Amino acid sequence: MKAKRHILPERLRPGLKLVFCGTAAGRKSALEQAYYAHGQNKFWKTLHRTGLTPRLFAPQDYPLLDELGIGLTDIAKFVFGMDHQLPKDALGTEAAEALRKRIKKFAPRHLAFTSLNAGRTVMGKSAKAGEQSERLGETRVWILPSPSPLADNHWDIQPWQKLAKAVKSDGNVAVTLDGPGGR
Repeated sequence: MKAKRHILPERLRPGLKLVFCGTAAGRKSALEQAYYAHGQNKFWKTLHRTGLTPRLFAPQDYPLLDELGIGLTDIAKFVFGMDHQLPKDALGTEAAEALRKRIKKFAPRHLAFTSLNAGRTVMGKSAKAGEQSERLGETRVWILPSPSPLADNHWDIQPWQKLAKAVKSDGNVAVTLDGPGGR
């Protein structure tokens, strides 16, 4: 029997400072085999703008985040597409529980869901954007506005900035909070 293969490679290991989690890889990300690969996705620009990365990374540079103590994953690891295109069970209880187990196993300091839908899938339908009062083991949990171009009408960088400030206050990031030039 052939084992299922993840659409994008899991970027989890012990000792990470921060893990970003989406619902599932988008079509462009699956085709390019790179996280947040759509040209209009604000993920990479936001990481740099908030000071979580010392320079602007391209989607294909995602393995380099490991050096900064940042990991990447998705709730649905075996399918891709926009949330409404995914099979109904892709974001079900089993997938949410599998993510919870992975996070508890690797115990990053922070877990940041990159959309309200992703966060609510794991943290419950009533979860709101921002830092959550519930933790996953010792991991602090955040729900951030989606950087997807489809969510532009809900975009707000402030929760991303608050996350970056919290990560920096833990001593986890060696770059300035305000990004290049210390603006």
